[in-house]
Amino acid sequence: MLVSSPGVAFPKLSLEQRTQRIIEEVRTTAIRIRRDPAQIKILAVSKQKSVADIHTLVAQNFRDFGESYVAEALPKLNSLASAGCTWHYIGVVQSNKTKLLAQHFDWVQSIDRIRIGKRLAAAREERSTKPLNVCVQVNIDEEPTKAGVSADQVPELVDQLHQFPQLRVRGLMAIPNPQAHQDATRNSFRQMRELFESLRTQTSANWDTLSMGMSGDFVVAIEEGATMIRIGTALFGPRN
Repeated sequence: MLVSSPGVAFPKLSLEQRTQRIIEEVRTTAIRIRRDPAQIKILAVSKQKSVADIHTLVAQNFRDFGESYVAEALPKLNSLASAGCTWHYIGVVQSNKTKLLAQHFDWVQSIDRIRIGKRLAAAREERSTKPLNVCVQVNIDEEPTKAGVSADQVPELVDQLHQFPQLRVRGLMAIPNPQAHQDATRNSFRQMRELFESLRTQTSANWDTLSMGMSGDFVVAIEEGATMIRIGTALFGPRN
């Protein structure tokens, strides 16, 4: 069966056809490396995409969607309130947006300092008795302009976040250098998996999410242990 090359958006295909291509590529990759495809979640990155596009994916049983901009995301969340979606915030967390994130999102994948965790926990307590799912963002390639903590700071931050019952610490998220050679990207993903596994014995049963891999490198991410891949362009097509 013909499947895509990572990162190809299939501009001549419909959204439904691109979706099926990605699902099939995830499935065949997982089977090839003897992983259960059901253990790999596709997070549809819907930033700069319409409610109509999201509805199309909902009709194909997608429920997890990722947004990076709070002001853009909130109208979508309101419009799709009855669709049963799970909303993940994957952008940089600004202190003045923590209350909105804690009140409206189900996940925040980009915590990189304890002050943000504290603010999210306090705001979540005001809003809901259900904990907010969170991941620690790791700057695995130590890029000076990128958000995230360095690998050696992760254990301390994870331990600190566990003090807040309003947060459910689920795992780690990373965005390796997009300009790196594939071998370097694979090495970064491998380091993430090793870090993720090293923390498993120190955490609770909720520790189950290694969020890494995007449209151009999700196959390598799956091969190296990703449990969640964040796909935008390859699903929805190029953004404006």
